[in-house]
Amino acid sequence: MKKECVAMLLAGGQGSRLYALTRSVAKPAVPFGSKYRIIDFPLSNCVNSGIDTVGVLTQYRPMELNAYLGNGQPWDLDKSDGGVHVLPPYLGAGEQGSWYKGTANAIYQNIDFIDMYDPEYVLILSGDHIYKMDYDKMLDYHKRQHAAATISVLEVTLEEASRFGIMNVDENDVIYEFEEKPKEPKSNLASMGIYIFTWSKLRQALIEDENDPTSKNDFGGNIIPNLIAKGETCVAYRFRGYWKDVGTIASLWDANMDLLDINSGIQVFDKSWPIFARTNICPPHVCGPDAVISHSLVAGGCDIDGTVDHSVIFENVTVEHGAVVRYSVLMPGTVIKAGARVEYAILAENAVVEKNAVVGEDKGPIAVVAGGVVVDAGSQVPAGAMYTEESKGGEA
Repeated sequence: MKKECVAMLLAGGQGSRLYALTRSVAKPAVPFGSKYRIIDFPLSNCVNSGIDTVGVLTQYRPMELNAYLGNGQPWDLDKSDGGVHVLPPYLGAGEQGSWYKGTANAIYQNIDFIDMYDPEYVLILSGDHIYKMDYDKMLDYHKRQHAAATISVLEVTLEEASRFGIMNVDENDVIYEFEEKPKEPKSNLASMGIYIFTWSKLRQALIEDENDPTSKNDFGGNIIPNLIAKGETCVAYRFRGYWKDVGTIASLWDANMDLLDINSGIQVFDKSWPIFARTNICPPHVCGPDAVISHSLVAGGCDIDGTVDHSVIFENVTVEHGAVVRYSVLMPGTVIKAGARVEYAILAENAVVEKNAVVGEDKGPIAVVAGGVVVDAGSQVPAGAMYTEESKGGEA
C-alpha cells in the first residue's frame, strides 16, 4: 500500500461567484470545454504525472460530483492499491465532527487516509483550476531542494499581484515571506494553490495548527507561514504554462474561449497529455442544410440548424433554424429556438431560449441563464445579467 506521493484534491468549494452555475453542483463539477468538467483537469494531470492515488475532498452539494467520479475508471483510477477516493467530512464515534473549516483542516481530518498509504510526499490540489502540469517535475524539484514545502507559483503583473497570495523569495527561490493579497506587493510570484509537502513535516504542522484556537486552518494563511517561521525550507516552483482560476463568470467564459485559440497555451487535442473525462454516449451531432458552424467546439448529440460561431457547445444542444449563437457557452441540453439570438453568454444545463428572444449582446459583459430556466419568447436578457427563476434579468 505504500506510495511515494499521494494527491489530495480539494473539491468542496461552493463557487458562490459562479452563482447560477453552482446552485445545485459543486464548482469542480461545472461543465467545461464541450465535454469535460473542471475537475477533469487536475485528475488528468495526476494520471499523466504517474500519481495513481487521489483523495477527493468533497463538501458542498457533492451528489453530482460523487456520481461523476464513480470508481475513477475514466481516469484509470479504478485501482485496488490506490485509485480515487471520495472523502467527505464525517463524524467518528464520540467525536464532535464538523464541516471542513478550511483547507488545512480538510487535510487534517483525513490524516488517517494519508497514513494508510505511508507516503513520503503529499500533493495538495484545487479542483477548480484549468491547466496542464507535470506534477512529477515539481516533485523532482521538491526533492532536489530538500524542502518541507514547495509552492507552485505563476508570474503575474504587479498590478494583478494584490489579488493573490504572494511569495517573496531570495535568489535561490527560497520563500522567506508569504503575503495574502498585499496592497503593495514586493513580488509578482502568485501562489497557484498547488503544494507539495514532505508528509512528516506537514503532518506535524497540521496537528499543531488544529490545536491553535486562533488559526483559520488555511494553507496560505497558516500552514506555510508557520513552516517558514520555524525555519523549514519552503521553495517556489515557477510554472510557465497556462493556468486559470475559473472562479468567476468572466474567467470561466475566458477559459472556454481559450480552447478555441491555438495560441492560448491550453489545448484539449494534445495526445501527449490527454484530458480524460466521463462522457455520455451520444450520436454524432447533426447539421441541417442551412446550418453554419464556424470556429467552435460541438459535442455529440447536438442538432444544429442555425448559426454557431466561436462558441463551445456541449452534448444534446439544439439550435433551431434562424437562431444565432456567437461567442457563447451552451451547456448540455440547452435549446435555442428559431429566430433567437445568444451572444457573449453562458447557458447552464437544460436552459431554453424561446423564439426571437435575445440573450446578451455583442462584446458586452457575460450574460448567464441558470439551469432549466426558460427565456420567454421575444424577451431580452441584457449583457451582464444573471437570469434565474427567482430574479429574471437581475444584475450579475
